[in-house]
This record gives sequence, C-alpha cells and structure tokens, in this order.
Amino acid sequence: MARENFNDLLAFVIVAREGSFTRAAAQLGVSQSALSHTIRALEGRLGLRLLTRTTRSVALTEAGERLFLTVETRFEEINAELVALTELRDKPAGTIRITTAEHAANSILWPKLVKLLPNYPDIKVEISVDYGLADIVAQRYDAGVRLGGEVAQDMIAVRIGPDLQMAVVGTPGYFSQRPPPHTPQDLARHHCINLRLPTHGGLLPWDFAQDGREVKIRVDGQWVFNSSVPILRAALAGCGLAFLPEDMVRESLAENRLQRVLTDWCPPFPGYHLYYPSRRESSPALALLVDALRYRG
Repeated sequence: MARENFNDLLAFVIVAREGSFTRAAAQLGVSQSALSHTIRALEGRLGLRLLTRTTRSVALTEAGERLFLTVETRFEEINAELVALTELRDKPAGTIRITTAEHAANSILWPKLVKLLPNYPDIKVEISVDYGLADIVAQRYDAGVRLGGEVAQDMIAVRIGPDLQMAVVGTPGYFSQRPPPHTPQDLARHHCINLRLPTHGGLLPWDFAQDGREVKIRVDGQWVFNSSVPILRAALAGCGLAFLPEDMVRESLAENRLQRVLTDWCPPFPGYHLYYPSRRESSPALALLVDALRYRG
C-alpha cells in the first residue's frame, strides 16, 4: 500500500478501537462525514468490507478484524519509538562515536570521560584510535580530536587540552655512551626511535623550532613503531632517543629514568581540539560530552 494511505489506516484503527464514528471523528478532529468517506475509500482500495455499520454500533468484519489486529500493534510500536526519540532530545542518551589519536585518547578523553559516564548510564562512547585524520562526516563519527592547527574551518572546534610540547629523551645509560645532542642536526649521530603514521606515508620527521627558525629532521635507528606507547617503552629500555609529548615522559623524567635534551628547540604548540560539523544539531549526549571535555585552563 502506498505511503500516503497510512492516514486511512490510522483512521480505521481508531474507528475500530472506539466502535463509533462519532467518538473516532472527535478524536481525529474531523467531521463524521469526512471520516466515513475516508473509510469507504480505504475499503474501495482494498476491495474488502472492513466495517459493518448500524444505527447504533460499528462492528468489524472478518477482514476488518484481521487488519485491525495486524495494524494496531504496528502503530503502537511506531508511536512508542517516536516517544522514545522525543525523549532523546531532552536527556543525554545514545552512542557518541569519536575518532582520535592515541595520545589524546589516553591523556584527555579517558581521564575525563571515565569520571563522567557512570553518572549517565544511557550514554555509550565509542573511541576509535586513528592517525589517518578521518572524514568524520563520511565515516559517520559524531566528533573528532585533532591538534588546533589541523581542524577544518567549516567545523565547530572546542579546545579540550592545554598547549603541548614535545621532548627528546633517552636513558642515562644511553647518554653515558654517547654525548647528548646540542642541535637537531646532531641527531644524525644517534640511534633514534621512529614513528610511522598513515597520513605521512613514511617515517614522521622530528619538528624543531628556535628563534623563528623551523627545522625538520629525518632520524634513523633500529626501531620503528606506529604508536607512541611502544616508543616510550623502547626509550626506557635504552634503545635510543624518542620524540614524545612532554606529558608522556614527565614521570620518567622526575624519576631520572629518562633525561631530556634539545629543550630549547621544542617550543609549545596548540593542543587538542574536539570538532564536529557546524551544520549538525548537537544531541544532548554530545553537548554533555563537549562541556565535560572543554579545557578551562
């Protein structure tokens, strides 16, 4: 049956449920004659008599009873789902999908959301660690996390973390065998632990800057990883120098398990931002997460 006839079916269900054209017409807000015309048109399209009318009552025929039992439950299910969807507008619920880099997932999303979600059991969060700078619209993510300078202009961006700073680190044992580098070019004489990201197609260069001068250095070493956690592990094992976010190595530096070099060549840069399409109406769940993750200095 064509979709435009669903109103006829709804009218039939109400007449059958009320057992009266008068009460059904009042409930639908139409005249009795208009309602009678609607039911006759439905019977004509089906080629079946659905109702037996008398001056005092309305009764279902065999075909009408079968149709009523089938259709009524469907309309109840649809109505229940519409009510549930309406409630989603008013309370935080549903699944929020976020694409992010590993460091942001570990340093920002996890510590903040693990405190938030126990208070909102109807919210589910799916975090996908991906260095590929995914198209969140095409891949149906609700939001993404990138460094401040990497967010597209047509997105709403919310700062969720402080400025970041990279650190070149190695173990005291490593530096006991090799003099520490004083300039980025000195790294050519060191074993360095490389990172390979899909967005670069090769090994990620180490970016340095000093007095407005920017330098990109290609380093070499025995170890290459595609995430930062094993790079830290390898550095702690004395396998070479690592280039990591300062907060990842802060504890190891305090414990003197690692030593930092080239500090003057590693200035701060804009931190992580949560972003989402500006044309998409924010759900209560996403709005709640944005507020919880917002960086307040």
